[in-house]
Amino acid sequence: MNWSVLDLSIIGPALIAGLLVTATHVPLGQRVLERGIIFLDLAVAQVAGLGIITAYRFEWEPGGWKMQAIAMSAAILGVLLLNYTEKRWPDIQEALIGSLFVLASSGSILLLATNPHAGEQLRELLVGQILWVSYEQLIPVIILYGIILLLWFSIAQSASSLYFYLLFALSITASVQLVGVYLVFATLILPALAIRKVKNFSLGFGYLIGGIGYLTGLVFSAVLDMPAGAMIVYSLTLTTMTIGWVLNKKRGSLI
Repeated sequence: MNWSVLDLSIIGPALIAGLLVTATHVPLGQRVLERGIIFLDLAVAQVAGLGIITAYRFEWEPGGWKMQAIAMSAAILGVLLLNYTEKRWPDIQEALIGSLFVLASSGSILLLATNPHAGEQLRELLVGQILWVSYEQLIPVIILYGIILLLWFSIAQSASSLYFYLLFALSITASVQLVGVYLVFATLILPALAIRKVKNFSLGFGYLIGGIGYLTGLVFSAVLDMPAGAMIVYSLTLTTMTIGWVLNKKRGSLI
């Protein structure tokens, strides 16, 4: 292991990006787990990704306003559809969410079929490019997440399901572009699993899991020269299992 490769100019903004994603995804993940719609984030993230790949198809500037607009529009259309299906067919909602995920994934493959950079763009969508995040890129995300958290903790918890879906779409769209689909799912679901039976300070423990997971994952990805996104997923998993075991020790369960 080469500890000399640790560079705060790279790890610093990547860690902040991970903490920002954690800030919104832990409370959203708690709600997702409560509602039993576990794969909602994967479906919405993939729909937003379909919008991003569509922007690549038109050769629009990565991170530009056109890409943001089409990714956000795709995610919002996706959650509006899922909000409708939840009311119309609640008994098969999870199956419909999975179907939307498959359709969006297949659409992405079709759009990338003739793209010479398809493999790179698909990998970036799934695993993310968290080590390439800059401080400048984080500024609009901080503003967006601040608004989302303010709305969430003020009125969203008692608001309609549509309100939850819309905030979810806004958060997921930004997160996918920062950390990729896999980390979006891991950050949303893994901490929520560990704290699902915790009554006091559950949100704080969830944030602790996210913070430790991202920090250790980034550090070991650097010293071992391994892909950061995949390493953070495993780090989050181990952190969830460890802290989940401690929190639920008296119940005799792992998480």
